[in-house]
Amino acid sequence: MDAASLRTCPLFQALSSEQLGRIAAVATRRELPGGAAIFVEGAVGDEMFVVIVGRVRISKKARGVGEEALAILEPGAWFGEMAMIDDSPRSADALAHTSCVLAVLKREELEQLMFVDKDLAYILLWTFVRTLSERLREMNDKIQGFFAMTGPFR
Repeated sequence: MDAASLRTCPLFQALSSEQLGRIAAVATRRELPGGAAIFVEGAVGDEMFVVIVGRVRISKKARGVGEEALAILEPGAWFGEMAMIDDSPRSADALAHTSCVLAVLKREELEQLMFVDKDLAYILLWTFVRTLSERLREMNDKIQGFFAMTGPFR
């Protein structure tokens, strides 16, 4: 994978050129047509992804409603990182919203890089933590808005 393509991703922006080169060396390129499934909710995951070209839709299926889009990810965004942190099944579906090119990182290879380069591990893990914290805050705001619209509990 081309290191310059990965540099647009905020997850990698604090890495040195050498560290980014190591990430690029283990990343693979995956091209998908629009509408293709990247992963489905409930599946076991061992990869994370960076959007290089195109857009990706993260969604959940709601009974009686159908698909509910949670996010549309643009180039530079990353997703699927929870599979790098725990062994739980995927929490949502990821679909190619348009034809797209993704950089794919396998957990085992990323863990090996982080084991040998502690500075790289520190940068990546803190970026993961900050991102997860931001996403939790956003979800809390959405839940608060939902409760405000639906009224108080009785």
